Amino acid sequence: TITDTHEAQARFDLATSQEIAAQSDLEFKKRALQQIVGKFPEGLEPLKSSIELNPPKPTSMEDWATAAANQGYPVRAQEAALEIAVREIERARAGHLPTLNIVGSAGANSSSISATAVNNTPSDATSRTIGLQLAIPLYAGGNREKAQQDLESTRRTAALSARQSYLGVTNGMAQVKALEAALVSSRSALDSNKLGYEVGVRINIDVLNAQQQVYSTMRDLSRARYDTILNGLRLKAAAGTLGEADVEEVNRLLGTN
Repeated sequence: TITDTHEAQARFDLATSQEIAAQSDLEFKKRALQQIVGKFPEGLEPLKSSIELNPPKPTSMEDWATAAANQGYPVRAQEAALEIAVREIERARAGHLPTLNIVGSAGANSSSISATAVNNTPSDATSRTIGLQLAIPLYAGGNREKAQQDLESTRRTAALSARQSYLGVTNGMAQVKALEAALVSSRSALDSNKLGYEVGVRINIDVLNAQQQVYSTMRDLSRARYDTILNGLRLKAAAGTLGEADVEEVNRLLGTN
């Protein structure tokens, strides 16, 4: 019918608009990647269609949080800052201690004979002073206290980041599993609607709806897989264990089956 035709055209126009926006966003992301790697990425491999996502090891979220609080990269950097502050105080420790010094002075004055003076006897005068000088420097250990507070704050932030990434992995794996089942169901629904359209019990808008559901589920599944993998990398980075082998493992998941 004419209504179905207009509906199909409207969906096509909307899909075209979304495709243009997605291409623009992809180009921007490539330029951002170029700034990181130093060259423009000509071709980017997608995730393989059949990949196996593994849960974090160790499986305890608190183990990851403890590792992040003790050995995460930001924590290590802040520990170094604290060590520098301590060493600076030790280096200047002598300058931060009170000092007691003996000070003294002596002077002599003499007067000559004056021709007009009544008493022509010359006079001499000597003055001497002696004392103690106490110097107490102002408090200068604030840098160490600040570095200690910053370290504790960094530990808490690192532990929180590890927990968030851990939940991102575990919840992401559950979401991937659910979307994989949803994709199977949506494809079956599309096949049923196509068959119904051929025999006249379904209209083309039903087929379009079923087809849109399939592609929406495929998009959500792909996004969930990427997010789960990224959260796995963030989790290891938060715990300070991310290495080249982890990146190579992710690289093996890319390509075509």
